[in-house]
Amino acid sequence: MAQIETEQTLVEKVGTLALTLAAGWVAQKAVSMIWKGVTGNDAPSKADDPELDLVQATVFAAVAAGTAVFAKRMAAKGAHTAALRIAARRSVA
Repeated sequence: MAQIETEQTLVEKVGTLALTLAAGWVAQKAVSMIWKGVTGNDAPSKADDPELDLVQATVFAAVAAGTAVFAKRMAAKGAHTAALRIAARRSVA
């Protein structure tokens, strides 16, 4: 059982990748919707846009990065939990 908990399996790696991509997409959409709701403008798509002031660019970058880190951590945790469940089922059977 200890080996199951410490070993990162291929299933966990693939699951982490898939969940991270999905969570990143959802997080991007959520940040864009919230940004539009709060500011009334579309979310910035280019950092070097001359119409985007430095404060907005900095705030957007911080919010987007924080959301991305949160999404990645949650995806990794979910993939790890799922991999443990799959491994536990295999060891019982």
